[in-house]
Amino acid sequence: MELQQMRYVLAVAEHGSFTRAAEACFVVQSALSHQIARLEQDLGVRLFHRTSRQVRLSAAGAAFVPIARQCLDAADRARAEAAAAVGEIRGPLSVGVIPTVAAVDVPEALRAFRDSHPGVQVRLRAGGSEEFLRQVADGTLDLAFIGLPDGWEITGVGSHLLARDHHRAVVGPDHPLAGRKRLTLERLATETFVDFPLGTAGREQTDRAFAEAGLAREVAFEASDVLLMGRILGAGLGVALLASTFVPQLPDLVAVPVTHAPARTEHVIWSSFGPAPAAAALLAQLGVVV
Repeated sequence: MELQQMRYVLAVAEHGSFTRAAEACFVVQSALSHQIARLEQDLGVRLFHRTSRQVRLSAAGAAFVPIARQCLDAADRARAEAAAAVGEIRGPLSVGVIPTVAAVDVPEALRAFRDSHPGVQVRLRAGGSEEFLRQVADGTLDLAFIGLPDGWEITGVGSHLLARDHHRAVVGPDHPLAGRKRLTLERLATETFVDFPLGTAGREQTDRAFAEAGLAREVAFEASDVLLMGRILGAGLGVALLASTFVPQLPDLVAVPVTHAPARTEHVIWSSFGPAPAAAALLAQLGVVV
């Protein structure tokens, strides 16, 4: 079994096509297909179900893929550790960033990091805090910048608290609440809300605050994209509760302080086995002691 064969399997699983996988791997399709067939022969199982219209993982393939990904990650880590032993930081660095991160200016941090470590290829992913916790724990991501409800217990990963913040009510400039100096949860409970999807950490922060106050509210609009959320708010369709440190990134909206507002904490997280060399270098630049 060869690492390149594993890469080909992961590419087909990701793209759902031998043709697109070959293009992504910069090889001809016949070579990729031949290597996967050889691997299947060695394993004695079929990794994919192939039809004229689609390619999908078999049960054996679904079991194989996550372990193959771990093997490839371990190989990348081994290369990086060997290079770091002689003072060279290089290789891939996968970083997850939630859209509302504000405690760290991620683009500026990466600019300084690239200046110091041009041999590192940074792979950025946008997403939610819950999925980033899982991906850092299983090694899919090296680092992630996340936001969680205050008091959330972080397990399975290394972590460092970056900031603690309270939310503000955010509305469009023509919304009736835009001129208020301060709001209460009781007053906000009568409004229509724009919020993150149910079950996400971003949503739980606000749900928890209203539940603890014994209040119910209507969430009429759900959006995982904060820019789309901002457009909905700008149209006057509702109110949202967002971290006060993030609000300046939505300059066309109005933020109003809220009594007993939800609290959020921002963290940077890394593998419980310790950060890879590139991840450790970025953490050091941020002043995080591992």
